[in-house]
Amino acid sequence: MTSKDMDNSFTSLVEAQRIILETCPVLGKEKVGILDSLGRTLAENLIAKRANPPWNNSAMDGFAVRNSDLPTDQADPEPVILNVIEEVPAGRSATRAVGHGEAIRIMTGAPVPSGADTVIKIEDTEPTKTHVKVFSHVKTGSHIRKQGEDIAKDECLIPRGAKIRSAEIGILAMMGKPLVLTHQRPRVAILSTGDELMDLDDQFDEDKITNSNGYAFAAQTREAGGTPIVLGISKDRPEDLKEKISEAANADILVISGGVSMGDYDFTKIVLNEIGMNIHAWKLAIKPGQPVTFGTIRRTLCFGLPGNPVSSMITFEQLVRPAILKMSGQTNLFRLTMHATFQETFSKRPDRRHFLRGIVHIENGVPTVKTTGNQGSGILTSMLKANALIDIPESVEQLNPGDMVSVQMLSEHVPAISN
Repeated sequence: MTSKDMDNSFTSLVEAQRIILETCPVLGKEKVGILDSLGRTLAENLIAKRANPPWNNSAMDGFAVRNSDLPTDQADPEPVILNVIEEVPAGRSATRAVGHGEAIRIMTGAPVPSGADTVIKIEDTEPTKTHVKVFSHVKTGSHIRKQGEDIAKDECLIPRGAKIRSAEIGILAMMGKPLVLTHQRPRVAILSTGDELMDLDDQFDEDKITNSNGYAFAAQTREAGGTPIVLGISKDRPEDLKEKISEAANADILVISGGVSMGDYDFTKIVLNEIGMNIHAWKLAIKPGQPVTFGTIRRTLCFGLPGNPVSSMITFEQLVRPAILKMSGQTNLFRLTMHATFQETFSKRPDRRHFLRGIVHIENGVPTVKTTGNQGSGILTSMLKANALIDIPESVEQLNPGDMVSVQMLSEHVPAISN
């Protein structure tokens, strides 16, 4: 592909995502501690080695009895008095079976003694040290958790490919699984370019701007499940850029911010060509974020993203995040989308897909969305205020209040408003 071809080509986001994900490998497997597995992708089927509950156990503090000994199921039944022969706390088993006219005091979670088929709540009794008076009748099996009612032995509890959340951690612990086989986390090297940049620990300079992109990328990487490797800042010199890129040789993904446009000091594309990068895509038909480069340097996926803060975060969201998720072994690669009622007027040319930063609310049970205000590609606060991206297709030229739009949710929290 010649430089001219790359400069004039125009790639849809869907096509770019297809190319990237077809290029993306799924990383290998490794065993990690149970708490370190949070957020990772399970690389094995988790099979239950035992049932849960492992035995019938009491769901209440009360008395284990034979149902045939209870008062008859009639209005104002006569209470019965049973002999209390033992007490069983959780963590212990009864040493005796419940016979006719007998009861065993039992605590929540304790195994139901042999001979008993029902548990009476302590609130429905009048106990003494040696006897218990029972006033009510309940069905056979009441207040007993049956063996295996939650989990059957040999059941597949969590399938391979599942993302491990707190609930999965609880199941892993229940099954006595201290080490978990998961997919490796992608290592994402992050490089910012530009003589105008200074890092957080540099001496303050009025003529420079802080490298916000590098740290935003690192946060986006960690949120997606990758491991960020922040390489710092490259000056606008090809030799400096080559040296910094060489430091990413062991990374799975390299993300470069800036230097992918057509300016006199935009060297990223030139340097990537010189070091033999196989370029798969160049321009994107989206706004913000048109100048984008994607390719491979040996086994490392390389993304050249725009330098403007919003453009960089949007393109990372649409391109790099799905790649991180696929490498991590995930199959759900994109954000949750939903429809919402647009509350403003908006117009654009029908040549690019727009991603407006939006605020979704639930108004009287209906999702609504409005923009965060100024949508300039340098207005980073538009990302700060947003809980969604409003996805407007290329073909749409005009939106009016009341029109339905698709939104990509960036946050699980959607505030509710009632009129």
